[in-house]
Amino acid sequence: MASDILAAQSTSVRDVRCCEQQFAFPLVTVKYIRGLPHVTVPLPSRNEKCQFALRPVSHNVGDFLHMLRAEDKGIDRAAVLNKDGIRIAAACSIENLMDEDFCLLVNDKRYHVHPPERTKLNLEELSAVGDVKALVAQLYEALHVGEHQIKKEQELSTRLEKLNEQLGPFEQMRDELAGTSERRTSSLTWVGLGLMSMQFGILARLTWWEYSWDIMEPVTYFVTYGTAMAAYAYYCLTKQEYNLPDVKDRQYLITLHKKAKKKGFDVDLYNQLKREVAEVEHDLRRLRDPLYIRYSPTSSPNLTDNSLNLPKQQRFSNATEPLNALKPLDRN
Repeated sequence: MASDILAAQSTSVRDVRCCEQQFAFPLVTVKYIRGLPHVTVPLPSRNEKCQFALRPVSHNVGDFLHMLRAEDKGIDRAAVLNKDGIRIAAACSIENLMDEDFCLLVNDKRYHVHPPERTKLNLEELSAVGDVKALVAQLYEALHVGEHQIKKEQELSTRLEKLNEQLGPFEQMRDELAGTSERRTSSLTWVGLGLMSMQFGILARLTWWEYSWDIMEPVTYFVTYGTAMAAYAYYCLTKQEYNLPDVKDRQYLITLHKKAKKKGFDVDLYNQLKREVAEVEHDLRRLRDPLYIRYSPTSSPNLTDNSLNLPKQQRFSNATEPLNALKPLDRN
């Protein structure tokens, strides 16, 4: 047992001495250029040196060895050992690797690598750097936020003008179609009232002049039941309850879409333009709202502004209102 321990110790000492012998000939150098370590390694196949730029945080030992094999296909074995001859894992980061000396094993050759010392910041220096960064960020915000806000407002205003210019002819044609559809719907509403009055007059004539109530009572029952069947048939066809305002709106939309199709009015393009106008107007209201403006420490918002005295729901009520656009019709 004691002999095995002595043999193991002698082997480790031999590896360390071998590594120390190689230390006398440092052929691999490390230089920091712009904060990145650049490692210069001699390639065995081409007998020339090659420099590898490594990233301390994102690269690890495995990436470094993969770069070596990719650069020189004659490298069969590559590994990184510490001072004691222990292999360093491939997952070890380059930043931790550069903290102390190590050995680079390329095929049968060992190279000593002595990274230059790096100056590390202490906690006080790191906090001072963080304060400087925060101050720079505040200065940048104070100098550029107002300019960016004005530029953004100009872009939105220009876009709104273009959209309104495109929407102008559509609005004029829509007003004409809406007026015609409204008159036709109102005419049909009065026609329905006239038909109901005519039905009442015919039933009254037949009940009191032509026949008696005993004869007309079954007739009125079937007329009432037929009206209920017509209302149910309306539900089966439209999947909507027979409600007079809804019936009027449906007839209005049917007439409007028919006339729009005849006139060549693009309903989809009109609705798209209306949605874009609503979105741009909403963005402008948010951009101009004092609650969204960042004031400097020496200034304060104008409390006499009427927009600040309004409730939030009232100030943003226009953004949630439905678009004054043409609704698509159900296929039923």
